[in-house]
Amino acid sequence: MITKSIDKAVEALINDEIVALPTETVYGLAGNAYNDTVVKKIFDLKKRPSYNPLIVHIKSASGIHEIAMNIPEIALELSEKFWPGPLTLLLEKKSHISDLITAGKKTVAVRVPDHPLFLDVLHQLKFPLAAPSANPFGSISPTCAEHVFNYFDDSLSVILDGGVCNRGLESTIIGFEDNTPVLYRHGSISIEHIEKVVGNLRLYTKNDTQPDAPGMLSRHYSPATETYLSDNVESLINYFDGKKIGLLLFKNQFPNNSIRVQEILSKKGDLAEASRNLYAALHRLDKEDLDVIIAEKLPNHGLGETMNDRLQRAVKK
Repeated sequence: MITKSIDKAVEALINDEIVALPTETVYGLAGNAYNDTVVKKIFDLKKRPSYNPLIVHIKSASGIHEIAMNIPEIALELSEKFWPGPLTLLLEKKSHISDLITAGKKTVAVRVPDHPLFLDVLHQLKFPLAAPSANPFGSISPTCAEHVFNYFDDSLSVILDGGVCNRGLESTIIGFEDNTPVLYRHGSISIEHIEKVVGNLRLYTKNDTQPDAPGMLSRHYSPATETYLSDNVESLINYFDGKKIGLLLFKNQFPNNSIRVQEILSKKGDLAEASRNLYAALHRLDKEDLDVIIAEKLPNHGLGETMNDRLQRAVKK
């Protein structure tokens, strides 16, 4: 059920139900992070493999000390700069944080979301919320309540409608090795903005068997329609001549009348606008009964680098 009632969401969470909540990044499937039965429900509902850890959402930066220990000073600086916001920190977990949430790792992913409804819910609860994206494992992330409903229909008693997510891309994940910041996942905060605080970031490699953080698998965020990413869209159009083609383009429409549908992410070439529109555009294309989606590679800097990362994980290998 899609609703705007915060009270219904809080009541359901207290009763150990799974609730879809809006964040500034994407909608999440939220449940009591201190209850293993609830956490397992999240994994089961998403069909998410147990080796893929979850993010714990807390109501304020001060709550980090309830979740993690031996926190590097640079991590506290990042939390002060970017929380509430789309930054997830990967930190050494306290013993009461379940291995189910962390996939058996000694680290836990934690953040303070920057959405008024999610924060309102958290402030009415006595526990933090585990909340991966509200989509079946590997599918396109949801950026509005309708996307969540289309995925789960009556499997969720409460989908809290907070409108369209204003960031539209998942959080950036930063971990620490010997107190050195490491980028585990590109996200809504660009590398450039993080490096203004911490200096040069080290990049972590994708891991398909034992990922240390969410969103690290090489195939993820995928439409059901066969999808390709290219910096030469025309050559792929010619290759798939005679097929029902949909295009995902940055700012300019492609001059070809044979294309079934074209989605433009930002006519003014704004990367922030494009990032807000990315997943919604993929959802629309995926409903068009196409043979193939061809995505144009975006300028590979700032949020363009994050979008290219997502599209690369979405494409046919």
